[in-house]
Amino acid sequence: MRNILPVLLKDGYKVGHKFQYPADTTLVYSNLTPRGSRIPEVDGVIAFGFQYFVEEYLIRQFNQGFFWRDHEDVLRMYKRRIDNYLGPDAVPVDHIAALHKLGYLPLLIKAVPEGTKVPFRVPMLTIRNTKPEFYWLTNMLETLMSNVLWQASTSATIAHQYRKTFEKYAEETGGDKAFVPWQGHDFSFRGLSGIEAACMSGAAHLLSFTGTDTIPAIDFLEEYYLADSDKELIGGSVTATEHSVMSMGGVTDELGTFKRLITEVYPKGIVSVVSDTWDFWKVITEYLPALKPEILARDGKLVIRPDSGDPVKIICGDPDGISPAERAGAIDALWYTFGGSLTSKGYKQLDPHIGLIYGDSITPERQRQILEGLKQNGFASTNVVLGIGSYTYQHVTRDTFGFAIKATYGETKSGGGKAIFKQPKTDDGLKNSARGLLCVDQKYHDPNGKLLLLDEVNWDLESRGILQPIFHNGLPQNKQSLAQIRKRVESYL
Repeated sequence: MRNILPVLLKDGYKVGHKFQYPADTTLVYSNLTPRGSRIPEVDGVIAFGFQYFVEEYLIRQFNQGFFWRDHEDVLRMYKRRIDNYLGPDAVPVDHIAALHKLGYLPLLIKAVPEGTKVPFRVPMLTIRNTKPEFYWLTNMLETLMSNVLWQASTSATIAHQYRKTFEKYAEETGGDKAFVPWQGHDFSFRGLSGIEAACMSGAAHLLSFTGTDTIPAIDFLEEYYLADSDKELIGGSVTATEHSVMSMGGVTDELGTFKRLITEVYPKGIVSVVSDTWDFWKVITEYLPALKPEILARDGKLVIRPDSGDPVKIICGDPDGISPAERAGAIDALWYTFGGSLTSKGYKQLDPHIGLIYGDSITPERQRQILEGLKQNGFASTNVVLGIGSYTYQHVTRDTFGFAIKATYGETKSGGGKAIFKQPKTDDGLKNSARGLLCVDQKYHDPNGKLLLLDEVNWDLESRGILQPIFHNGLPQNKQSLAQIRKRVESYL
């Protein structure tokens, strides 16, 4: 894909827009805004991914794939693609030639600091051209910008909701708050739509948690967000098995496989063992009690991982279950064998040598059901870790939070500046846009302290808002570190 010209990373209908604006157009000013939520409890979106977009696409890919390539080669490639697409000479290429000769993208992009929680219908980002002849460039980037940015902010927002729920139940049941960042573990890598999506979503997850199986998300944060795993905890995990490992020991010696793993292969430390390869409840009620002396003697924790069935019923109990263990649930069954202690709020916490992680088909709704079920059963919420996978991070779209990039202001030589907007009568109001120049500022807030939008402002007020330059004429500005962003996200807990 590296041979695709960056100026072709757009919807086909964008190709001719340069010629559709008034001929004397000199400025187009647009914004990226989350317009609404399909998840009822979410009241704002965590901004994330802008720095990556700037450095990877607007700088690296445009430089290597466009500006640094031979001029005639670039024009030949562009013309061939568009001629094949729309017909011979359907679109002139003079504007592409002019951009290539300029040698950089003449744009000013401003955004809220990453990690900021932005209310719906408040812009996260604005973009405008800095040279009048390149007015067409602003909205040419709409497709690319929307494609790259919506998922990062969506995953960051959903991860933050998971974190808030874990924090709430840890507080209510007296669980160890230091354990909460490890309670949401990213299991989504294999189920996302590609490597870039996995890296971006995985990095977004790590704004709220430290547990992950998406290793390249750590590299992503080091490369684009000034992180350093030698100096800070970016993300981590524990040793764990999979079904192929358990199966190789044979169905008749699963107990032997468990014993070998915890006494020979991993005599100390945390080890997670998938436990439903054949009969999960047999593992819980027969094998673990038989291994109780070895488990309690280990310098570490054995984490049991069920991987099938209804997670709420498996963890908290199924009234219609066949055996007492099924009816009580896995956590209660582990307590029956290993015991534990009581938290300051009087809830049961398993012995530190044993634990449980469940990572199949977890959703925010199931998370709440599990933690509430544990609470009703008298257990602290920190008895479980939940693996958050593609069932959460892939089952979303750009419309989950209504992301849209729309122009709100333009200038022409003959008419000067004017507010532009859309307000379709056939819509319910979701697609109504802001108007004119925009200002987002902490000085203008409601009683709850949320950011508000002021539209149709003058240039002076537009320059004073919380939106800060992140890209100007080919160069990045105001780089943020992972530590700064995490601190900002945690402030909303």
